[in-house]
Amino acid sequence: MAKTDWKTTAKKLKKRLKVLKSELELRVHDAAAVVAATTAPSAPAPVKAGKKVSPLAPKGGFPKLPTIAGAEFSAVEAGVKYLNRKDVMLVRLAAGTAIAGVFTKSTTRAACVLDCQAKLAQKAPLDAGAAIIVNSGNSNAFTGALGQQSVDAVTGGVAEALGIPANRVFSSSTGVIGEPLPHHRITAVIPDLVAGLKADAVDMAAAAIMTTDTFAKGAAATIQGDGGEIHISGIAKGSGMIAPDMATMLVYIFTDAKISQNMLQKMLSRNVDSTFNAITVDSDTSTSDALLLCATGQSPAAPLKGAKAKAFETALHGVMLDLAKQVTRDGEGATKLVEVQITGAATDHDAHLAAMAIANSPLVKTAVAGEDANWGRVVMAIGKSGALAERDKLSIRFGDLVVAKNGWRSPDYSEDATSAYMKNDELVIGVDMGMGKAKKTVWTCDLTHGYIDINADYRS
Repeated sequence: MAKTDWKTTAKKLKKRLKVLKSELELRVHDAAAVVAATTAPSAPAPVKAGKKVSPLAPKGGFPKLPTIAGAEFSAVEAGVKYLNRKDVMLVRLAAGTAIAGVFTKSTTRAACVLDCQAKLAQKAPLDAGAAIIVNSGNSNAFTGALGQQSVDAVTGGVAEALGIPANRVFSSSTGVIGEPLPHHRITAVIPDLVAGLKADAVDMAAAAIMTTDTFAKGAAATIQGDGGEIHISGIAKGSGMIAPDMATMLVYIFTDAKISQNMLQKMLSRNVDSTFNAITVDSDTSTSDALLLCATGQSPAAPLKGAKAKAFETALHGVMLDLAKQVTRDGEGATKLVEVQITGAATDHDAHLAAMAIANSPLVKTAVAGEDANWGRVVMAIGKSGALAERDKLSIRFGDLVVAKNGWRSPDYSEDATSAYMKNDELVIGVDMGMGKAKKTVWTCDLTHGYIDINADYRS
């Protein structure tokens, strides 16, 4: 045999060995998961049993969302972690769907996040369909090489079942960090997911992605395009580990608009900072955040441009902000929604620093929980924020009640009035820095013992 033939044969053998090794690791992983599941002393209790819906939940329950032509949904029970509840959802998207995304900036991003980012960086065939598969109960984060192997198994299974390229299947996982994903439980239900796909099942998909959430989150908008209506429907999950640069939230927004992937991505990126990056529950940034915006192009309206594109972006911002505020309303243990308004800052950066310092302060948040109008804690938060500030230029208000100005308590301050205001479910803390014209608004919630109760036994 010629020397070149030996080299070729050796390369093929090395490649085959690598494949066999990967398959062996997957089988060992699956076997270990099966053994763990069958030898556990007792099955985990359903997470949702006895859980009260947040008092801040939107009235009327999950909203009626318009169907999006070219998008179908399904959800099933896979038993990834939870019992007796749907915990995996699938979305099938029509050929030609444009997809944009933003993700957590955590340096310990989960395998599914890295996979989504890599796939979005690839040029997609114009005639290719797409899909999104999401599981709750396990984040598939900090799971080493097994993490990507699980992603490949799940997305590969969906690709085969739907007859679409594997690089057009996007996955997300949310839940406990550091435990291998029992992906065999997900791949086993892919046939059921495919069989159950329906255009009007978005509500089931929204419920399936919840973890510590107390209610499913949805929002929608409709605008009049040139030649027909354009619809937007979005769902989200998120309750804890919520902080800017995305949070432990998963968000999926669908529209039938005709729009290029490039324009879609620009719109999404422009509107993240004033919506999903303007909320905080506990200042912790997740490993698993993902926001995918999908445009099927199935509306009878003409492709977006000019004034219609601006109207669409305004509507998209409204849906994003609605979902972001619902995440904050469902903050773990939350009883009050707080809007922090900063005006008069020297720069946009300073406005952001001051707003987030107030919104993330445990002392401010616990005072709100106790209905204590402790504006001194707001002063403290501004002082530590790093934003340019001068004591004698600060003005602080709770709602319309000015509690401090010119560096000390307002002469018109009324303890009774502010205490009465603090009993509201929704509050505004306003600060004018007196340093410039920059402003920033963010949303947070109070910090109660409920947050400790939820997170002290999250893995139990």
